[in-house]
Amino acid sequence: MEKTTPSVSDVRMHGFRRRSEVPAVLEWIDRHASRLGVETVALNAASGRVLARDIVAPLDVPDFDRSAMDGYALRGEATSGASEYNVLSFPVRGQALPGQPHIGDVPAHAAIRIMTGAPVPSGTDAVLPVEYTTETDGEIAITRPVAPGQNVGRRGEDIQKGKTILSAGRRLRAQDVGVIGSLGLQEVPVIAQPRTRVLATGNEVIAPGMNKGPYQIFDANSYMLRGLVARDGGSIETQLRLGDDPERIRSALVASGADVILVSGGSSVGSEDYAPQLIAELGELPIHGVAMRPSSPAGIGRIGDALIFLLPGNPVSCLCAYDFFAGRAIRLRGGRSPDWPHRTRTCRVLRKIVSAIGRVDYCRVRLVDDGVEPLALAGASILSSTTRADGFVIVPAESEGYGADAEVTVFLYE
Repeated sequence: MEKTTPSVSDVRMHGFRRRSEVPAVLEWIDRHASRLGVETVALNAASGRVLARDIVAPLDVPDFDRSAMDGYALRGEATSGASEYNVLSFPVRGQALPGQPHIGDVPAHAAIRIMTGAPVPSGTDAVLPVEYTTETDGEIAITRPVAPGQNVGRRGEDIQKGKTILSAGRRLRAQDVGVIGSLGLQEVPVIAQPRTRVLATGNEVIAPGMNKGPYQIFDANSYMLRGLVARDGGSIETQLRLGDDPERIRSALVASGADVILVSGGSSVGSEDYAPQLIAELGELPIHGVAMRPSSPAGIGRIGDALIFLLPGNPVSCLCAYDFFAGRAIRLRGGRSPDWPHRTRTCRVLRKIVSAIGRVDYCRVRLVDDGVEPLALAGASILSSTTRADGFVIVPAESEGYGADAEVTVFLYE
């Protein structure tokens, strides 16, 4: 890949020269987050995956006429006139069970005992439910008629051979996988899952369970990102803690095997923020600094075919930058819609949501009665605020916020 950055300058301790607008960042992602190729997975691993090709039925379902009731198979025409006052009798000439059909034709005025799902015997065209019959000494007495075709599931009634049952691009639900199984297909063509590498930087960041020093912090972002990647259809290729060692960071950035790389921490312009400079040297970093709050130090670039997202170390900023940018890229690369995966609700603002013109705001809110209000805590390092929030509101760059009684769209956390 030819580098598009003509020169690389070290921005550490110099601040951001400019901040990209959010729409421009999203446009860059949409141009570069190309869909991955096709892979084949076993049917039992297909749920939640994105279908790569149409599923065309190779057979009818069902591929034989079958009973929809427990009862007696007979000719519907022969039951005409049956009632409480005109009881008709039919000899029972055998039975049909699921997977065990009755062999041979059935005479016009005879019946076959039949169970739900069993093949309808040749010579019969209806099934009379058992509750409308009485069987005694090999004969049934019936007190009501049944029309031809009644209580019979016809061949191809569910699925017809040659028809497209599921279209490419569909995210397979459990019932979709069941339908594929009913067609006898053992494997499914799906879009490959984006292999995602999670890199945590910072000498102060240690793994949960380790003995913590007085100025160290436990790694929260890596585990949060794992859950978000799974939500968006990606798979974790590697998860590493690299400290602030530029050589380890370099090696992790250039290693093959990842479609998307998430770098947690070290994304800004501090003296220990090596990742931005390394990405610019090894590939390209067209976006570094975004006009939004939180997550303004976020950056996006690529090395080879891998898209790389610089996510701020502050946990709320990390979540925000992932949701706005990295999650969108993972969904696109995996064949999903780029749209936010959150459910939404329109709510009335109870207490003013304050923002500033020129930046996009990601405001955590809580639902109160029939409205919504911003959380009083606004710090980007307060991860627990996201657990106290019911969702978030996006304030566009051209707005100063939303006053009381304004209607807003709330994106609900899972």
